[in-house]
Amino acid sequence: MYRVLTILILGSFGLSSCDFRTAPSDSSATIHISDVQPEIFDQDPAPILDAFGIDESLHVQTHYIRRHESLSSILRGRGLNSRQIYELSNASTEIFNVRRMQAGRPLHLYSTVDTTGNPQNITYVVYEENQTDYVKFSLNDSIFVTRQSKPVEIKTRLISEEIHGSVYETMSQAGIDHQLTHRLAEVFAWQIDFYRIRPGDHFKVLFEERYVDGEAAGIGRIKAAVFNHRGRDFYAFHFQQNEMDEYFDEEGNSLRRQFLAAPLDYSRISSRFTHRRYHPVLKRNMPHHGTDYAAPSGTPIRAVGDGEITLSRYDRNNGNYIRIRHNSVYETGYLHMSRFARGIQTGTKVEQGQIIGYVGASGLATGSHLCFRFWEHDRPVDPRSIDLPPADPIKHEHRVAYLNRRINLLNQLEINPDSVINQPVIFALDLGYSGILMNNIR
Repeated sequence: MYRVLTILILGSFGLSSCDFRTAPSDSSATIHISDVQPEIFDQDPAPILDAFGIDESLHVQTHYIRRHESLSSILRGRGLNSRQIYELSNASTEIFNVRRMQAGRPLHLYSTVDTTGNPQNITYVVYEENQTDYVKFSLNDSIFVTRQSKPVEIKTRLISEEIHGSVYETMSQAGIDHQLTHRLAEVFAWQIDFYRIRPGDHFKVLFEERYVDGEAAGIGRIKAAVFNHRGRDFYAFHFQQNEMDEYFDEEGNSLRRQFLAAPLDYSRISSRFTHRRYHPVLKRNMPHHGTDYAAPSGTPIRAVGDGEITLSRYDRNNGNYIRIRHNSVYETGYLHMSRFARGIQTGTKVEQGQIIGYVGASGLATGSHLCFRFWEHDRPVDPRSIDLPPADPIKHEHRVAYLNRRINLLNQLEINPDSVINQPVIFALDLGYSGILMNNIR
């Protein structure tokens, strides 16, 4: 193109130089061939891409996976042969297990179209794992598979509510995602008994909300909160220490204890720690050195603190049970489980919050529950009646940074909830071969 254009220009002026001048006049100009641009109609317009980065001109059909339906059966019914399906499955081995596609999730099938607009060959398949993450199968010249995520928009939101009934009911009436109720309970697990909330208690929460394609996609972390319970204000400020997200009060003391307040999400306490209780199976009065948490069978049970499993077995009285030594002072026990979690056995080291088993009614039990036991220096104690040690406070070298962050968050808590707190921040997740990549939003 450039060569033809050069010949035409030079030929019309009878010149062989790479630049030329006009006839003598009051002004002169030099035109360089390098300044001549290709004509715009020679350039193909960029394709318009959809939310998955695929050309919108392709025909797309969305199929919702049915129970017991496999990827191979779906694709075989849409023109792909057995060899193509095998190559696709083989290419995805290290990225995604196609056998783990869940019923009800959407599968998008992209095809080229003929001159009449009818779909022809499938060129892309997209499986949406959830609202954010998806797996893209390319079936063009070569087959390759990538795991990616849609851009996520994070907005900071402030709400202020007075309790009517329960925190859960209050959040529901305000149209807030129930995840925030659980997050708030986790933050204040040791400061507030959420089963004894009073009408009139109130709270303010500064938190992150996630949006995908303009729709709410869950709750992010709580940045700060103040909960007024029984006339007393309890504050929580988020701060990263030792590369961990933690919460501290106004003085920099950790809100987290070395042990969780309870090893599971329970519906009620069916029996408390006592030295004299009528046993429903043995039909006699005897000590009950544990706390019974009533919960549906299969409810996950978590280790209340870091430690090592010293016992993991079954016996006729305790059923499936586990005992964990946390340090030289404290041990905990978990009785009547339906089963142990995978990999849990004597000698296994566990972390606080790790699932170790599931609620059941094994051994001498009349209903589905967990009997939780706690020992201090080998002596059974009621964990709800002792002041358990807190986690580490703000370290001296982090104190100035924490105080600055606390002031900033406290100022935001005082803003009218109807005001705009922060401009939304957009970040993307790339779940390809290089792992997860996201910006660190503080």
